[in-house]
Amino acid sequence: MTNRVFKLPDIGEGVVEGEVVQWHVSVGDKVAEDDALVDVMTDKATVTIPSPHDGEITALHGGVGDMVAVGAALIEFDGDGDSPATEPAEKAAPEPDPAPSPEPAAAPAPAAATAPVAPPPVPSISAPAPLPTVSAPAPSAGGKALASPAVRRRAREAGVDLSAVRGSGPAGRIRHADLDAFIAAGGMVQGAAPVAYSTRRTDVEEIKVVGLRRKIAEAMTLSKRHIPHFSYFEEIDVTELEELRQTLNATRSPEQPKLTYLPFIMLALAKLMPKHPECNAHYDEANGLVRRYGAINLGIATQTDRGLFVPVVKHTEAMDVWQAAAEMQRVSGAARNGTATLDDLTGSTFTITSLGRDGGLGATPIINHPEVAILGVHKAREMPVVHRGEIVVRRIMNVSSSFDHRIVDGANGAALVQSLKRILEHPAMIFM
Repeated sequence: MTNRVFKLPDIGEGVVEGEVVQWHVSVGDKVAEDDALVDVMTDKATVTIPSPHDGEITALHGGVGDMVAVGAALIEFDGDGDSPATEPAEKAAPEPDPAPSPEPAAAPAPAAATAPVAPPPVPSISAPAPLPTVSAPAPSAGGKALASPAVRRRAREAGVDLSAVRGSGPAGRIRHADLDAFIAAGGMVQGAAPVAYSTRRTDVEEIKVVGLRRKIAEAMTLSKRHIPHFSYFEEIDVTELEELRQTLNATRSPEQPKLTYLPFIMLALAKLMPKHPECNAHYDEANGLVRRYGAINLGIATQTDRGLFVPVVKHTEAMDVWQAAAEMQRVSGAARNGTATLDDLTGSTFTITSLGRDGGLGATPIINHPEVAILGVHKAREMPVVHRGEIVVRRIMNVSSSFDHRIVDGANGAALVQSLKRILEHPAMIFM
């Protein structure tokens, strides 16, 4: 048997490092060829690295959340198999190694270096000293009861000893209701038991921010730190659009997808963008360049059980409403079930985000860097409005938008939203 080192292979064009998201093996485990070893996240996707051959794991390099460079040692194991991504541990010894000893026998030492990945609990958090005293609201016989001057005056007038009354307020403070209950019960009931305070919890759960959640955090920080956002809000009357949507859904063929508002909004944006090219663009800050795109590649913000993804519907300008709906369902479905390709997740020029039934009235969406604009779509609702001089019930949908104020002036951002409002309120214009 030979102790071998398995290095992180090249897992994508231009990828130079990956983040360890989840280990599927531990030291001492026996694995077979093609067994899952570890999940590694790159800039755009999570890849499961399989075992190159049979063997027993002797060391793991890197803990969850650690970055591992392509070509760096990832796993050591005993095994007779051969693989281009493995080599004897003796050859890996001359490489820079965090272990203090250069002897080959010390090769497993980096596995021990991964132990501090989960930081030890801080004593002041896991066992706070002052809190137990707070959970004892009942005053001692010789102690002074907590109560306001008004409650004390009432107690004196009623001849009630406040030390006999149990308070339901913070830290056992006696309230008027506690005094009323004590008097009403003839002094036999000590007020309302402060259940909320006697069961106060002091445990703290620490969750390491790794994988997709870390990528989302980095992307949001990048956008908010570098992009001066300005936001713009509008109401859109989608009554006629709703009638058209229902008519098309009622007459669609079995192979055609059910239409929501988003495919219509996608087509409307595709029709409008040639008149608002500054909004369908990327800003390359490092090179001082704005790249305006002819293709309308719309990112669709999609919430999954693994976090937020932005799959892309490409060349929306060449689609009809059914094609746009089908492609949107395909890429968002792939993002949700984890089958989205790198091509599905890259190349957007403008992003749409929708919270669906939880859409609320407004938001301030964060731009998907390096794009310069984003549109937020909110829940449509029936409400009374003035329409053609009369108060009638119409279906109204709010939209929120954000723009990069370095590239898009306020008037230009407002003009895009107002153009979208006009076309959605007269949906026949989408197809003209």
